[in-house]
Parts: sequence; C-alpha cells; structure tokens
Amino acid sequence: MEIKKIAVIGGGLMGRQIALCASIHGFDATLYDLKPEVLENVKAWEDEYLVGRIKKGRMTEQQVAEVRTRFHVEASLEKAVEGVDCVIECIVEIQDVKANLFRQLSDLVGEDVILCTNSSYMVSSLFADCVKNPARLCNMHFFNPALVMEFVEVVQGPHTSTETAEAAYNFCLALGKSPIWQKKELPGFAGNYLFSGLAERARYLVENGYCTPQEVDIALEKGFGHKMGVFRTGDLTGIDLTYTIMKSTYEKTGKKPDMFDCYEQMVKEGRLGRKSGHGFYDYED
Repeated sequence: MEIKKIAVIGGGLMGRQIALCASIHGFDATLYDLKPEVLENVKAWEDEYLVGRIKKGRMTEQQVAEVRTRFHVEASLEKAVEGVDCVIECIVEIQDVKANLFRQLSDLVGEDVILCTNSSYMVSSLFADCVKNPARLCNMHFFNPALVMEFVEVVQGPHTSTETAEAAYNFCLALGKSPIWQKKELPGFAGNYLFSGLAERARYLVENGYCTPQEVDIALEKGFGHKMGVFRTGDLTGIDLTYTIMKSTYEKTGKKPDMFDCYEQMVKEGRLGRKSGHGFYDYED
C-alpha cells in the first residue's frame, strides 16, 4: 500500500497548505472545495506563495513550474477523487458534517483508497461506520502552518489496519515531516493532549485574574523557550476552532471551561486571530 496521488477536501488554511506541500514534494494533489470563491482564493494564494519562493531564492522557476503541474484545484468532488490513493478530509470541525462527507467518499472511491481525517481532536473511529472497509480509515493530523510545521500525527484506531497506518506514516515522511505513529486512539491525540493541559492552566490564570493572556505567553516564551505561548498559538490556529472544541466539551460535561465566555465573545466580534487580523493580539495584513 503506497500513496502517490491524493485529494484534499476543504480549501481552508490547512487544506490548501497540505495539498501544496504534497505537490512541492512530488505528489499529484487535487484540492476540492464546494465554494467557488474559496477555490479562486486558493489559486491566488498558490500563485503568491510560489512566486514568493522564487523571490526569496527558496525555489527555482523550473521547480515552481513543476509544482504547478502537480497542484490542481477542482470544483467537482467526483473529479477531485478520481484515481487517487488517499483522500484527506480538512473540513469544518463538526462531526455530522464530517460523517456525511465520509459517506459520500465511501461511495465515490474504491474500498482500497485510504481515507484520512485531519481533525485536530476527533478520532477516526467516530466515522468507521460511515465507510466501507474502515480498515483504510485513520487520522492524519497536520499542525498549522502545514507547509512549515514538521509534526504530524498518524493515529491508528481499533478499526485501522497496520498497512493503512504505515502508508500514511511513510507519506508524511516523504513530505519531509517528523510524524509520530500513535497506535491507540485518544481524543486530541498526543499533541493536543499534552498542549490542552498547558492551555487549561493558562486559561485558569487569566480567568481568575492572576495575569493577562499576554503575560502568560511571556512566561512561556521567555521563561521556558516556547516559540509561541498558549494565546499566541490560539491566534494562529483560530479562536473559532478553540471555541468549537470548548463548546463541545461544555455540552458533554456540563462544566463551562475557563475563559469560555471570553472566547464566545471574541467569535461573535469576529476576532478570530491571525486570519481576521485581530485576536489576543493585533496583526497587520
């Protein structure tokens, strides 16, 4: 089992970066999104990024020309997944929406095509009943920004075959990543399981008036050498994503997480972090 050609579903921040990263590393990658305006935005972003690589001396014009032949944008889901070895789902973090997509994919591709979810906290076993031959279903969780971050989590669920997990792991290695192969499921996986403990304490400090979000980040960045503190990281990944996860936890446990009201208000105000220009910090375009 080997991955040579992929389709990425979802043209948002993560999906477009995963697809372009694959193309840069020699894989044929097709990006699909149901919104035409998103696809147009992706095309403009791709051009700007690749031209920027040439200007900075990171890639030659010949290399960029070759990447362009491998990176495709497609408005038809059926055409996007035609002839692929692997489909990576990168859509909204809502379980029902993801489940519906996997049902569609199960009908569109062969039973030997690997299906991956890039969810940052939902284990793939949640969708095992949605696909034929769930042995080819696993998590492949990239970290933002996917073009730069080396860490990727391949999570093997109880339904996932060793061959599937191994193929996904080797694919990540071929992208120049430093993946881990997690052999048991855990909500949030290894990375977010570790980070969530830190984030909970950080939010406790702010919620209870010990210090500001910015002061928490100073402690982590200057005191412990973290590249980014909890709240600066949240701005990068998206305040709305953190809020969605917090809301899901609140609904399941009935206990309101620290700073829940703060995140809810920020989402209402459109302060979503870097992508909106404002979050816990302000950003220039």
